[in-house]
Amino acid sequence: MGSPLAYRPKPGEIPTEPGVYRFRDAEGRILYVGKAKNLRARLSNYFAPLHTLHERTRRMVTTAASVEWTVVASDVESLQLEYMWIQEFTPPFNVRYKDDKSYPFMAITLADEAPRVIVTRNRRIAGAKYFGPYPKVWAVHDVIDLMIKVFPIRTCSDASYKKAMASGRPCFPGQIGRCGGPCSGRVTIEEHRAIVDDFVAFMAGGDERFTHELTARMREASAAMDYESAARYRDRLQAIEAVLNKSALVLPDDTDADLFGIAEDELAATVQHFVIRGGRVRGVRATTIEKELDIAGAELVDQVLQRTYGDAAAADIPRQVLVPELPEDAAELEQWLRETRGKQVSIQVAQRGPKADLMATAERNAQQALMLHKTRRSSDYVARTQALTDLQEALALAEAPLRIECFDVSHLSGTNVVASMVVFEDGLPRKDQYRSFSIPETTDDTDSIFQVITRRAAYLDTDPEDPGAAPKRQRFAYRPQLLVVDGGQPQVEAAARALREAGHADVALAGIAKRLEEVWLPGEDYPVILPRTSEALYLLQRLRDEAHRFAITHQRKRRKRDITSVLSEVPGLGEARIKALLRHFGSVSALKRATPEEIAELPGIGPKLAAAIHAHLAR
Repeated sequence: MGSPLAYRPKPGEIPTEPGVYRFRDAEGRILYVGKAKNLRARLSNYFAPLHTLHERTRRMVTTAASVEWTVVASDVESLQLEYMWIQEFTPPFNVRYKDDKSYPFMAITLADEAPRVIVTRNRRIAGAKYFGPYPKVWAVHDVIDLMIKVFPIRTCSDASYKKAMASGRPCFPGQIGRCGGPCSGRVTIEEHRAIVDDFVAFMAGGDERFTHELTARMREASAAMDYESAARYRDRLQAIEAVLNKSALVLPDDTDADLFGIAEDELAATVQHFVIRGGRVRGVRATTIEKELDIAGAELVDQVLQRTYGDAAAADIPRQVLVPELPEDAAELEQWLRETRGKQVSIQVAQRGPKADLMATAERNAQQALMLHKTRRSSDYVARTQALTDLQEALALAEAPLRIECFDVSHLSGTNVVASMVVFEDGLPRKDQYRSFSIPETTDDTDSIFQVITRRAAYLDTDPEDPGAAPKRQRFAYRPQLLVVDGGQPQVEAAARALREAGHADVALAGIAKRLEEVWLPGEDYPVILPRTSEALYLLQRLRDEAHRFAITHQRKRRKRDITSVLSEVPGLGEARIKALLRHFGSVSALKRATPEEIAELPGIGPKLAAAIHAHLAR
């Protein structure tokens, strides 16, 4: 018997990257926070058959109404983020799993003669340097085990150290190479102190100089054919890379910022809003935006900021707002935020360093959220069925449109006119049945639509069951329940005329106008307006945008092929020089505007050949 949990993510939705996950109840309260090296593998354990789960786990997952996750770049980041959110939200099901004591720290006892690294909950060790806290004791031990492979500092107890000092024999860690051996004199106290300093410097900032030094030593040893030493340096490098902690989730203590990572496509955008206070990520707010207009980039950032801070209190506005791209009115937005906050506010692009690392983490999460949003909408059988049912009702179709074909036209200033046909069956794309058309002569977009629909309708007379027909011809003859054209009333009427003249006026037809997302039907004076949240409108948008993408792809390939053919007619101009010309000037129009002297500046093209190219393109 499988898990009956309705909120269980579908197979493939959960990423396999490291991250932190949260279970929430129906009111949005966080019930449990956990971390995983592989989110998909870890979360699948919670959705096993209920009778196989521990009683407390079963109670938690049945109390929860949703699960969400945040992807991070490394396990160290997930440790930090898990701890911060446990402290922030005190989830009821986490409380049962932690001790009555505080969380553990890694401490280096710098006040000792030969400092050692320990795991402790005592924050009052004189002269100690602390790292952490960590939510799990085993996590601290894992980090230490990796670190002492690179920086072999003391881990033994004070009693073991004193005994080794008195006897001159190294303690057990020293015997197995996990300590430099200051107690037995294998390294001096000063040498050991230098190793400790490197340990602390690495943990404090993940200084890459250690990686560079070890890499250089490994290469030197390999060049000298000292392969044993090279192997030791290689092992140290692997250990150092495992714990290198330039944490994208921890910034300087005085950092007070909001960071926005955005991922988008033609239909939707997802925003990951990281709230950073005191250098720590105190919360993550995720938003999905269904695009009503064709906005992107800086304009989208503008709208996100206005929506986020429109009703914000002064205390909710930070000193810094980090965005992937500056909006055009960034100065005005800064002034608006400054007036609301009563203090200085800056809007910046995170370009380098820890802030850029954190931006990359936010954008990775936004991309994952966008993929999840699209996957859920397109692969959800219920949503697809609802979309087809809504389309049938809205367009008054005799049956649900299980096969839909959508057409779009693309050109470059009236040249290289092409059209595309994309096919969706049962709400999903059938890319093996996509088609592209070349239109040698046309007067405008409506004439192009008329020609393409006429050519498409001609194949509807072919019997798809004819065993003598070629496979492609058979698939092309499948009768669609709905034809969609990209455009408004003029394009729809042109397509309707083509269907009538071909004797297929019974084929359902609609057009979607991009400006206001109106749906036009032939012979109607007013469009059909579908709700913005309608699954039917989402399906039509996907059709239209997929047809647009496919048409542009074909048009660009054709344009490139055509200009290559034109240039290949110039004597002495081979394929390599044609590629160099297009790469240097960036576009055909720029090449046409160039003077012979400018063309001759390209290496390998002399004045005579440049003049021939210029004359050929000027025809």
